[in-house]
Amino acid sequence: MTVDSSAARKPRRSAAGKAGTTGSSTGTTGTKRTTRTTTKKTTDPELVQLLTPEGKRVKNAEYDGYVAGITPEELRGLYRDMVLTRRFDAEATALQRQGELGLWASLLGQEAAQIGSGRALRDDDYVFPTYREHGVAWCRGVDPTNLLGMFRGVNNGGWDPNSNNFHLYTIVIGSQTLHATGYAMGVAKDGADSAVIAYFGDGASSQGDVAESFTFSAVYNAPVVFFCQNNQWAISEPTEKQSRVPLYQRAQGFGFPGVRVDGNDVLACLAVTKWALERARNGEGPTLVEAYTYRMGAHTTSDDPTRYRGDEERLAWEAKDPILRLRRFLEAANHADEGFFAELEAESEALGRRVREAVRAMPDPDHFAIFEHAYADGHALVDEERAQFAAYQASFADAEGGH
Repeated sequence: MTVDSSAARKPRRSAAGKAGTTGSSTGTTGTKRTTRTTTKKTTDPELVQLLTPEGKRVKNAEYDGYVAGITPEELRGLYRDMVLTRRFDAEATALQRQGELGLWASLLGQEAAQIGSGRALRDDDYVFPTYREHGVAWCRGVDPTNLLGMFRGVNNGGWDPNSNNFHLYTIVIGSQTLHATGYAMGVAKDGADSAVIAYFGDGASSQGDVAESFTFSAVYNAPVVFFCQNNQWAISEPTEKQSRVPLYQRAQGFGFPGVRVDGNDVLACLAVTKWALERARNGEGPTLVEAYTYRMGAHTTSDDPTRYRGDEERLAWEAKDPILRLRRFLEAANHADEGFFAELEAESEALGRRVREAVRAMPDPDHFAIFEHAYADGHALVDEERAQFAAYQASFADAEGGH
């Protein structure tokens, strides 16, 4: 890769209007002007991959050990996780199109990154997600229907974070990395050997919150893994408009390691995340994992990706589909037969029906629930606001009674 710094920098001039002296050319007035061109040659970023898009197992001396003992049953389990997560995601998208949800953020194409990293976690590890980690939620035992309440507008989360060590979804871009860093610093002070993982996207990597998280976690050697799902598009902005270098290399400037993994390879994501979590538990500090993947669908259901990217790009990435990749491997290794795939298809359809029925049966929210738990011991201002809101609600009943 060639980087030409002259494309991004203009020569810096002195107070007299002259440039520096690193190089010169003579203009029509005879004044010397500088131009500086720095060319740096680098190799393509290394990509940890254990399964090729064709489903071929490739060796990796550094990471093979983390999946060496994986059984055929566990491999089928990873496949099942990805299939059911994709089915749930597709059903949620359909429900939004039918007016049952206000919005939905699809994970289509990112199943391997989420299932691989999610299955690397221990029960006592803690997860701080964004709003797209449906696969990680599945791995943590959060009922899929609980994810939909917020998007239907009937609650502000839908599950107890401490029941599964899986925090509520975070809409504010990048802020969960700060929460994860602070939590990890607390874990270290408590002397626990658990680890923390924070999920975010390539667009969030441009947020100041993420940079602050990197600084604090490095300085305090916090046991946290930053898991960036680089799905190539921050809504309509491509990754090359987010960073001059591959995202995982940003970790170097903060003093901790970064690694890029094939985000469509569930085995590689499992292995790399296990390695990063092991570093955290051993007191070696933070790690940045960049899962190089692709968002096959829209950013959310309010987005139209055809306005900013071409079909050829999507088709190229569909050839790297994470589910098809693992299926090819399972079939080639005789780890799964047609009976397994047929049973899984039936289970997938049953999940879709359950999700549809659960969403449509969700009760309307308590209008006054928003005032609960704002303060542990209550607050006079909250009481005043509650009374004002009650009067506002009563005004509708009065109006209806008047007619």
